[in-house]
Amino acid sequence: MAKMIAGQALVKVLEDWGVDHVYGIPGGSINHTVEGLYLEKDKVQYIQVRHEEVGAMAAAADAKFTGKIGVAFGSAGPGATHLFNGLYDAKMDHVPVLALVGQVGQPVMNTNYFQEMDEDPMFADVAVFNRTVTTAEQLPYVVNQAIREAYRNKGVAVVTIPEDLSAKEIDYEAVKTPVTVSNTYKQVIDPKVVSDTLAMIKDAKHPLLYIGTGLKGARKELDAVSERFNIPVISTVPATGVMETDHKNYLGTNGRLGGKPGFEAMQHADLVLFIGSEYPFARFWPKGVKIVQVNDNSFDIGKVVPIDYAVIADGKTYLQALLDTGESLPETDWIKENRINRQNWLKWLDDRANDDSKGLEPEAVMRKTHELAGPNDTYGVDTGNVSEFAVRGVKMTENQKFAISGLFATMGYGIPAGLAGALSVPDGQAWSFSGDGGFSMVVQDLITEARYELPVINIVFSNQRFGFIWYEQQETKQHFYGVDLTDADWAKVAEGLGAVGMTATNLKELDAAFDQIKQLKAAGNKKPIVLNAVIDPEDPVAAAFMPLDPKQFGQDTVDEFAKHYGIDTKAQPSLGELLRGE
Repeated sequence: MAKMIAGQALVKVLEDWGVDHVYGIPGGSINHTVEGLYLEKDKVQYIQVRHEEVGAMAAAADAKFTGKIGVAFGSAGPGATHLFNGLYDAKMDHVPVLALVGQVGQPVMNTNYFQEMDEDPMFADVAVFNRTVTTAEQLPYVVNQAIREAYRNKGVAVVTIPEDLSAKEIDYEAVKTPVTVSNTYKQVIDPKVVSDTLAMIKDAKHPLLYIGTGLKGARKELDAVSERFNIPVISTVPATGVMETDHKNYLGTNGRLGGKPGFEAMQHADLVLFIGSEYPFARFWPKGVKIVQVNDNSFDIGKVVPIDYAVIADGKTYLQALLDTGESLPETDWIKENRINRQNWLKWLDDRANDDSKGLEPEAVMRKTHELAGPNDTYGVDTGNVSEFAVRGVKMTENQKFAISGLFATMGYGIPAGLAGALSVPDGQAWSFSGDGGFSMVVQDLITEARYELPVINIVFSNQRFGFIWYEQQETKQHFYGVDLTDADWAKVAEGLGAVGMTATNLKELDAAFDQIKQLKAAGNKKPIVLNAVIDPEDPVAAAFMPLDPKQFGQDTVDEFAKHYGIDTKAQPSLGELLRGE
């Protein structure tokens, strides 16, 4: 045993679990936990953010990039409430996060003391574990249990700490429970499940693999199943990168952020293998499609869409079981024409990137990003039209990692996720992609990137509007109200906050900006970089509904849609036309 303040013992528990950095802002009710961080600063780095919300979102992004628990703290009252945005992101995307929350000292609790709040009910909805420490001696034990529960339940654990308890000296002995974050047993798949689903795959003319984040770490098995059975693959947005985006059978995503290949494949599919996901928009899939859902959480099966066959299993193990049958299926027109449709779509995006007659196009910015990207880079993506730009344009071809606020979809996620990428994956270049709306919400934490010499490349897509909401108002024939943004010179803002700022409004300026970024990287730059990319404000294309098949939607509808979005239907024939040989 060793004598130390309970706040230091808490940090030692974090060390045992492999935590190497923690986000937060000091305050009177959390200061002895901060003292513990000081005493263990050689093991756990304290990252002083400028807003607790940023710390919580960065902690969630840490977990998305690495699978390891992210940690953030806040003091009593406003420090605690500022954490909620990041914690709800972690809850809804099922990643482990620990929130350490300050509380006034026990002697003044329940006396209407300064900043005193009843914090337990505040966190009841967001947390899988929510406890207030009652003795100094139990603090390390409770934190250990909190981390275990965050991993076990893939969610948020909250520990509320009265300040006087973290200040007390205790006899500390390391907790001897196993530090484990995953099951070590081997799952056995029922052979009947494999034979039944294999029979459905063989009977289907147009099968699809629709995958989610539950298949992270299963790229080899996914590739093999797709290739051996010749089945095209669509991913959910958060699962971008689970399969290499350049894989010949990958069609991208489906829905508002997706593209033509995903939309049209769903229109023609007759069997969907829905694996490792609880995708909420599945309820909008075409009716009459047979759905096999594979999920290791039985309560997620059938939650968002009626299914025809349930497989309660880990997705990776299930795919391996399919491979173990030794079966295979030949190439068909279905897989061949889907590949052609995807290549046509990518060509259309590339053509857009070459055209700045209406202003700089986001596709051009994403193409330059790919040219500079390295094998271990991380991409932190904000919410809004920027999500669409990134999902359609980012290239995930090696070990790159992708983090987005998926189900919660909070704005302001880009900068915190970029910060997390720089800290959690230091051998890669960290990127953040933001719209000007989301960027302005958290821009102050460029100071954090500068303070810790984190050369994140932050790209701001400036279109002077809340583009995603602008589109929604357009589609529902509302007045455009509250969606215009007063512009700012984000390059100058960046310079004032300690970053390198640059602006691009056309292709020539974009090339010059990326040349400058390359030079900075080569010279060992340690400052964050902000590229203010002033883009064409018009949305490239609404992908949730893309009526381009005359037989399915009528020629007049096709012509109207194609004219509105500048789509050459001869260069971009619909999947239906390709399948019919037209």
